[in-house]
Amino acid sequence: MAQKDYYDILGVSKDASQDEIKKAYRKLARKYHPDHSDGSKESEERFKEISEAYAVLSDEEKRKQYDTYGSEDFQQRYSQEDIFRGSNVEDILREFGFGGGSFFTGFGGRGRKSAGMRGSAFSFDPESIFGFGGGGGGRQQAAQMKGQDVESELPVTLQDIVSGTSKTVSLKNAAGGTEQLTVKIPKGMITGKKLRLSGRGEPGPYGGPAGDLYIRSRLVEDPVYRVDGYDLYIDREIKLTEALLGTKISVPTVDGKQLSLNIPQGTQHKKKMRLSGRGIPHMKGNGRGNLYVVINVKMPAKLNKKQKELVEQLAETGL
Repeated sequence: MAQKDYYDILGVSKDASQDEIKKAYRKLARKYHPDHSDGSKESEERFKEISEAYAVLSDEEKRKQYDTYGSEDFQQRYSQEDIFRGSNVEDILREFGFGGGSFFTGFGGRGRKSAGMRGSAFSFDPESIFGFGGGGGGRQQAAQMKGQDVESELPVTLQDIVSGTSKTVSLKNAAGGTEQLTVKIPKGMITGKKLRLSGRGEPGPYGGPAGDLYIRSRLVEDPVYRVDGYDLYIDREIKLTEALLGTKISVPTVDGKQLSLNIPQGTQHKKKMRLSGRGIPHMKGNGRGNLYVVINVKMPAKLNKKQKELVEQLAETGL
């Protein structure tokens, strides 16, 4: 479906006021109306285009829906009949002396000329121009309107997204009750990732197709690891002497394994050491994030007599 930038069509900014939108439409309507234009197919299409843009942007609710969901989704939700319903386009055309009768009854030579109006006074024929109208086309298009999408948040644990699992969620059905649905949680479904369940959203108006359900994950806090995207962080504490002389420590992985990690001599406090590919599996494709071990060097709060003497001796060596 072609994208429509209604702001660009009218030549206004996205934060334009209603007065600015109306002024832009009045200017363009005068220019491209069949009574003023060259009567070409291009001018006719341009006039329909600017009228549709104005009908949407001049309505606060429709404009909000358009800004929120974008052109493609908006056009799925609104038929042409819905777009022009409640619009004051016809009133503006009357101010110019254009058209008579309903806005949805004819266009140019194909429409109905109105007595007492100059030139090719007209109003739109919804069936021939926009594909809806008295012949039932509006009901047919409305029947194709998709219901609203629904988004639901699902708490998941780190183990859930590392191994993959299934969760049971409760959904409201059309009858107002609830139903249980089993959802497969893939590996790597970190916070913010979504699953789309087609046809599980709100019912469509006039018997149209239901919207979709989006399950958005929210990772609950883990007692061992901190999560940053697909990477994991874990803290490990070593003694001052171990930082100075070097040591080995054991690091648990999220897969339940224990890895031996060499701590080199002179390791600094808060040093990050990377274990490549030991993080969270990617949701799509191969690979995993990394596991970062943050080394915390424990400083003694108080030294006994012997420790103090040794440290003083070290100080004398310039350490």
